Amino acid sequence: MPETRLEVSCFPIPSLEEVPKDIRARMLAVQEKAGFIPNVFLLLARRPEEFRAFMAYHDALMDKREGLTAAEREMIVVAISSANQ
Repeated sequence: MPETRLEVSCFPIPSLEEVPKDIRARMLAVQEKAGFIPNVFLLLARRPEEFRAFMAYHDALMDKREGLTAAEREMIVVAISSANQ
């Protein structure tokens, strides 16, 4: 069965095969953990340098050992995501 793709913007969302290998590997890791690849990641991949910068910023915030615990960070992500809907 072909995958159904919902367009969320005026810009075409690239397939995994269309993105650079390092970005594809990162997205597959996200898919492994979350069960899906957020369209925002696929859309950001249209601009590889910006995608890499976004993920570097994400990692700088989410992979810290001091400050908030991983669970507290995830709760903030869920709360913000819920508020954005």
